[in-house]
Amino acid sequence: MTATFHAVVWLDHQEAHILMFDREHVEAQRVRSRSHHKHQGKSNELSAFYSEIAQALQGTHEVLLTGPGLARDEFRAWCQSHQPQTAKTIVDSVASDHPSDNQVVAMARQYFKKFDQMGSDPAHAH
Repeated sequence: MTATFHAVVWLDHQEAHILMFDREHVEAQRVRSRSHHKHQGKSNELSAFYSEIAQALQGTHEVLLTGPGLARDEFRAWCQSHQPQTAKTIVDSVASDHPSDNQVVAMARQYFKKFDQMGSDPAHAH
């Protein structure tokens, strides 16, 4: 895939589903946390988990975060401190339950369709 696609990341403290897509293709990757604790892992384990997610997002232009609980906000804050380039690509964070990967991509496609339309506001066209 080229480096012009969107990504959506569904994550909690246990795992992340990283789904990169363009109009025709979806590329899925899963990253599991090494923490065995249900909620709060040790900070170095979470840091390694977030680092792996950020690594998987290299080359994406726009990232939407989704999932239950605080992990998506914690990941965003971690990126701002440790991976500012990745933090700049995160466009939003949306709460969601445990949808299937297909449901996550469908939701992200709808989101980015609106997001892209806002970016190409006809009022600014010549």
